[in-house]
Amino acid sequence: MNILNTKFQTLFQTAPFSKIKDADYLPAFKIAIDKARAEIDTITKNTEAPTFENTIETLDFSGEELDLLASIFFNMNSAETNDTIQKIAQDVSPLLSDFSNDITLNQELFERVKAVYNNKESLKLTKEQQTLFDKKYKGFSRNGANLPEDKKQELRDIDKSLSKLSLTFGENVLAETNNYELHITDEADLAGLPDGAKEAASNLAESKDKEGWLITLDYPSYIPFMTYADNRELRKELAIASGARAFQNNKYDNQENVLEIAKLRFKRANLLGYKTHAHFVLEERMAKNPETVETFLNELLEKAKPAAENEFKDLETFAKELDGIEQLQKWDSGYYSEKLKQKLFDLDDEKLKPYFKLENVINGVFTIAEKLYGLQFEEIDTIDKYHPEVLTYKVTNKTGDLISIFYADFFPRSGKRNGAWMTVYKPQYVKNGKNSRPHISIVCNFTKPTKTKPSLLTFNEVTTLFHEFGHALHGMLANTTYPSLSGTSVYWDFVELPSQVLENWCYEQEALEIFATHYETGEVIPMDLIKKIKASATFHEGMQTMRQISFGLLDMSWHGQDPTAITDVKTQELKAFENTKLYPDVLENCMSTAFSHIFQGGYSSGYYSYKWAEVLDADAFEYFQEQGIFNEEVAKKFKDNVLSQGGTDDPMVLYKRFRGKEPQPDALLKRAGLIKK
Repeated sequence: MNILNTKFQTLFQTAPFSKIKDADYLPAFKIAIDKARAEIDTITKNTEAPTFENTIETLDFSGEELDLLASIFFNMNSAETNDTIQKIAQDVSPLLSDFSNDITLNQELFERVKAVYNNKESLKLTKEQQTLFDKKYKGFSRNGANLPEDKKQELRDIDKSLSKLSLTFGENVLAETNNYELHITDEADLAGLPDGAKEAASNLAESKDKEGWLITLDYPSYIPFMTYADNRELRKELAIASGARAFQNNKYDNQENVLEIAKLRFKRANLLGYKTHAHFVLEERMAKNPETVETFLNELLEKAKPAAENEFKDLETFAKELDGIEQLQKWDSGYYSEKLKQKLFDLDDEKLKPYFKLENVINGVFTIAEKLYGLQFEEIDTIDKYHPEVLTYKVTNKTGDLISIFYADFFPRSGKRNGAWMTVYKPQYVKNGKNSRPHISIVCNFTKPTKTKPSLLTFNEVTTLFHEFGHALHGMLANTTYPSLSGTSVYWDFVELPSQVLENWCYEQEALEIFATHYETGEVIPMDLIKKIKASATFHEGMQTMRQISFGLLDMSWHGQDPTAITDVKTQELKAFENTKLYPDVLENCMSTAFSHIFQGGYSSGYYSYKWAEVLDADAFEYFQEQGIFNEEVAKKFKDNVLSQGGTDDPMVLYKRFRGKEPQPDALLKRAGLIKK
């Protein structure tokens, strides 16, 4: 019997990673799909009249084995992939796409759902049940249940193609990231680079039996070089290599994939009766439609652009005075911004890093979660891991009840995609009176320990850890009945609130003093550094805001209009960036071909949600600040009305229950320094 098709006989029923072989996955998927199909047949062949319990509820709890298997497999494909897993993903994705369509296009099943739906006014449902009901009904109506048979087949074909295209897109980006190395043999070319980054580059070269130093496109290698290396030509080479990923007319080129994905999404939306892909997606978001998103981004741009242009002029003047640079380029951005920040605030990451030893930051975020939500984290070695570097924790409440299992995976590897993300191996739900607790993971790419130093985080990495941990809390503290409404199963423009709000604690003295201690001396971070962190928090905020807006506008340019006439990815991109451009364009570079968020992840028509959620998080944190950042009453309100509720109600309703009013954008604009406090 395939281990993946049995109930895991492990502690807390965690995934038995070490016992799973790559060859197990494909047969396991076929078995799990057959089982899930049989569960659907049980619903459709039920001779009893359709009810909420025997149709809607049973449907939500169906396919549990398949969902668990898919969570394990696709998380491995992101965090610990190889050629075999990537090949299996290409084989499995069409199977899953077919199965998903078999459900949403199952006429018998839809008739039962519709029969209950037409009678819903007479049912005494809780708010959560009403939400589940609407979600299930829309899951059919929004995905082709009302289409004629020939159009249903067309939808199936589109979905199958899209699932394969997005996988290929991600594989190409990963291959291009892994295939590039900047091999340095002359130490003079490392001038300006901090000792820790030099040592990491030396260790990497040594691990590959090479002399000298290796710089890669993985963030912990790429970012320090772009920020500190004095050699402008090498910064240029590295920046162009990063920006040219999957845009080099080679076998990993993503230009055709981008065009095909955009066009198929548009075609799919039209087939379902929507004007564009964005109209389809945003119907199920707080923003509701593309017009709201465009207005939101452009109003924010109006506020940010003057500040961004002034910041850019100041940076140009500074670079010219310092090094005679006549024209600032993209590869100068991080380098001169860091130099200017050091000059203005006498603050640089190298001064801060000794206070941010990874283990201390982890313990700090745990302590903050304990102070706010009463959680206890105990590192355990009694559950399986998919890689030796993964840390595993048992999370309990004050009375010792299990709240969650938590995995943390912090360092780059060749089989791991860039970036940082939170993921769920097993969702929380209540079944037969038992509250089944979730298994949550965060995956990051932080600076590795070296032979002489522990992992010391940049301040940006500290905020990234807090961000992903905020998502993790949303998953851990879930307390809903139904798995499809649990944890982060919320509107996409609401999902970033828990993550982004937690970042605010990184800037507060009361929080920093918990975990920011020097890794050698144990000295708590000095007050003057805390003041500088606070003062520098809005440094180049105009440019940062405009950068985020530009990504949101690029997303909408692919998905908020008819893309069928677009023939050139780069031309389309330049058009989208027209109003947000500061630096000269780089001919060899294209963002879209490696924009995994929107072409591989779930952010298509949703990239704006980062800025949208910033409005929510700034407003929410203002409430914490008014009452005290560790105020138990405010924390309880946030936990009870946001973190534990998942998608059980409309996000604005949940937010107002917590805050007592709708969010005000002024809190964000004040925090960003774009309007006066």
